[in-house]
Amino acid sequence: MELPINHGEREDRLVKLSQIKDQGISAYPAKSNRDTLVMEAINNFDELLATAKTITLGGRLRSTREHGNISFADLEDKSGNLQLVLSKNEIGADDYKNFVKLIDNSDFIEATGTAFITKAGEKSLLVKSWRLLTKALRSIPDAHFGLKNEEEKFRKRYLDIILNPEVRDMIIKRDKFWNATRTFLKTREFIEVETPILETMPGGAEARPFITHHNALDIDIYLRIAPELWLKRLMVAGFDKVFEIGRVFRNEGIDAEHAQDYTVMEFYWGYADYNDGMKFVEEMYKHIAMETFGTLQFSAKGFDINLDQVWEVYDFVEIVKAKTGIDPLNTTLEAAEAKLQELDVKYDTKGMNLNRAVDTLWKYCRKQVSGPGFLINVPVFMEPLAKRKEDNPELVDRFQVILAGSEMGKGFSELNDPIDQAGRFSDQADLREAGDDEAQMNDTDFVEALEYGMPPTCGFGFSERLFWFLMNKPARECQIFPLMRPKTEQQITNSKQQEIQNTEHTPTLHENLHEIEGLGISYEEAKVLLNENIKDPGTIKHCRESEVVMRAVAKHLGANETADAKSYGESQEEWGIIGLLHDIDWEQTKSDPNQHCVKAIDILKEAGGSQFLINTIISHCYGAPACGAYLDKKRTSKVEHLLAASETVTGLVVSTALVRPDKKLAEVELASLIKKYKNKAFAANCDRAIIAECEQGGIPLEKFLEIALEAIKSIANEVGI
Repeated sequence: MELPINHGEREDRLVKLSQIKDQGISAYPAKSNRDTLVMEAINNFDELLATAKTITLGGRLRSTREHGNISFADLEDKSGNLQLVLSKNEIGADDYKNFVKLIDNSDFIEATGTAFITKAGEKSLLVKSWRLLTKALRSIPDAHFGLKNEEEKFRKRYLDIILNPEVRDMIIKRDKFWNATRTFLKTREFIEVETPILETMPGGAEARPFITHHNALDIDIYLRIAPELWLKRLMVAGFDKVFEIGRVFRNEGIDAEHAQDYTVMEFYWGYADYNDGMKFVEEMYKHIAMETFGTLQFSAKGFDINLDQVWEVYDFVEIVKAKTGIDPLNTTLEAAEAKLQELDVKYDTKGMNLNRAVDTLWKYCRKQVSGPGFLINVPVFMEPLAKRKEDNPELVDRFQVILAGSEMGKGFSELNDPIDQAGRFSDQADLREAGDDEAQMNDTDFVEALEYGMPPTCGFGFSERLFWFLMNKPARECQIFPLMRPKTEQQITNSKQQEIQNTEHTPTLHENLHEIEGLGISYEEAKVLLNENIKDPGTIKHCRESEVVMRAVAKHLGANETADAKSYGESQEEWGIIGLLHDIDWEQTKSDPNQHCVKAIDILKEAGGSQFLINTIISHCYGAPACGAYLDKKRTSKVEHLLAASETVTGLVVSTALVRPDKKLAEVELASLIKKYKNKAFAANCDRAIIAECEQGGIPLEKFLEIALEAIKSIANEVGI
């Protein structure tokens, strides 16, 4: 959504700019005379007050207040905020008039003066002289009302940084993160190098590359997907310890854990193997965490992680066998795909092969592994660049860091046998021919380099995904300027409304759920999705209340007990997920309700949600005047009516508890709730007509109120009533 622009304000500022220039004043001087930061002034305020030392501050004006012959202004620099006091008697009539008439919030100025305490006791700078540094033509939005739209926050990130201290803190932490990484390696005698970003053949990872054209050479080239093969050439050249921190580019999907261009670190350590690497990496991760965050304990994706505990070692083959019944070393593509279908795991069939199928099974298992630990013993057909295990050539010496069900770094004893490497590249080429566009290319130049000899080497790399994880935030929130679609290509409202018009009709209960493939999201995935998108405790409580009511409603309808009930979609867990996620976009849209349940479409699609889940969730906005996109749509199925009734009745139940002297939900009786329901002046925002839709869902009103009351009582302690 486009921010409203006050064209009158900008025109006024342009007039002031012209008046400034007419006086021969530079509105954009090249140099400032600032000699003190705000925080330095505050920390040394008593000394400055006692000595009456003159200092010069410089920064942005965040507010100005005129009171006759005295004006007050708040000046902000990178270190903090300090009040300026400007008196007509101190700075002279002309300078005072110029300040009052020509200076606005958001302008940059420098102010020279002495420490001063106002009658109200506020530490201030009594200004003796001031000078304009930058005339702003637009004002910074108000911290409370501005930039509430999520798209605008990323599109105008510079404003988000000004208004949101958490974003500024994230940027500082990013610097600490990579500086800690660099320092750790340099103090252990690794040298930092830079290798090409433009390549004629991408390699070192399994990913789809970006392609561009080199005009001078008149050839198509690739943006690198990894620096690995270049760094290993340096091992051939005789460097024992090298590392690189730089950008890579992968032309793949966008989600909470993936971006298309991002920073990675890779190191290569000669005369070491993957056992040495695991010890080294554990020490490195602990160092980075402490230097960046000051702790080794983190919460992410529903897991509590302590990096200081003993790191476990997980056997790839054994985990997949235990959790799926499939032996990765003795299976077929057909058997692996059959198991994926049995487990209801969604996957891309394009270019599917045994490698991809087994990897997808592992990703299913991985979500249940908390870590911290290392995954080892991966089949050789899954890793074309790692050395075979000496005691079992079907496996490779590879290790991956596992944290909170995700892979957070990968390394191995590097393959330095050129004959074996050539064979594995050939196998990868066959996979590409068969349609796997993420398989590696046959880099014969690299094989030739190996033929000159590379010492035993341990290589390892991680990306900024580790930083995202430790911040417990999705990818684009942790990138300073995430990639956005050009606004000229966006017709957001029209395209979304068209998408809504094209949305398939939500199946009624008498349509087979197998035809709509369930929800596409498990309960564990739903909890992670909620935590990624909703931070406000009140909204989280409302979503949990809606979840338990929906579960109780499904149970009342006979859910989970018979095949027939399941086929009608009356699954307690599925209905609970629908309740839990129904307001998934609320924090992004509460300042613009027209977008509520519109943004949800993208969020749920990116998370793998089925069309049934999307249609059902957006249905609770049907007919709502605030949600213009759905004003003319009507709910038609039982689950739609009951979702709307369930999420609305939560407000009535909670309000009934809060008006009690003890504010205890446990003491609320059904008769009291029914009485409050009939009193339409009570909790008037809880639409009685929507609550009554429970009857269109097959549950009498009083029974529905009883079900909702008992359901929310079951989590009364959790929601604090």
